[in-house]
Amino acid sequence: MRYRLLLLLFFAAFNCLAQEKPVEGIVFDKATKERIASVNIHNTTKGFSVYNNLKGEYSVIASAGDRLIFSRQDYSPDTIRVTDKMPQAIYLTHLVIQLREVTVRDSALTPEQRLERTKNEYAMIYSPTMNPDAFVNSTYGGAGLSIDAIYNAISRSGRNAAHLRNLIQADYQQNVIDYRFSRTLVARVTGLKDKNLSSFMLRYRPGYYTVTTMTDYEFIMMIKANFRRYMRAQRTYALPPLSR
Repeated sequence: MRYRLLLLLFFAAFNCLAQEKPVEGIVFDKATKERIASVNIHNTTKGFSVYNNLKGEYSVIASAGDRLIFSRQDYSPDTIRVTDKMPQAIYLTHLVIQLREVTVRDSALTPEQRLERTKNEYAMIYSPTMNPDAFVNSTYGGAGLSIDAIYNAISRSGRNAAHLRNLIQADYQQNVIDYRFSRTLVARVTGLKDKNLSSFMLRYRPGYYTVTTMTDYEFIMMIKANFRRYMRAQRTYALPPLSR
């Protein structure tokens, strides 16, 4: 009887957890505004932890009132209290200023230049014997994940060259999106700032095909249309509850 009761309690807890919607967002370096991977998200209320992915994106089951702690080696942890299920951008402060992170030469490179430099640094995975996939070039570009971080992650699982090329290509496409859908542009078009700007950009982040096919006029009009949707949603959330 005792084991049956424990089993029922386990399934009840599992069903409650499965019914909850996850809290999602992206973790950034507060100084460089680059995405941070390998961040531990600990739900102290429910007592479990998860890690974000290589793109810095996280998804964790949590309810309103739950406390989440974001931590990573060499960064000061950050704690938030879940109030709603809106996507949130988390900014962690680096504890140690590393020379490599304050180098300015990388910020002046276009995505195509960074891609070419990466191919030169890891020429072995682009040699004819590796049969590399073709890369798609774009007029746009931007800053994304550290290639060293990706390479180290792959090294631990056998340095699979094909897998590494796919990750680099996927990150390159995210760079393209970040460059054109930049905070400077979106802030200028919408007038949003700080957390509202981060929330809007996370919620209405365009895809790679969109940013590489739209004209400047079409792209700005899309941002304005999404901004109108965002403001309508904000006004809806701000409405007082209906009286009975």
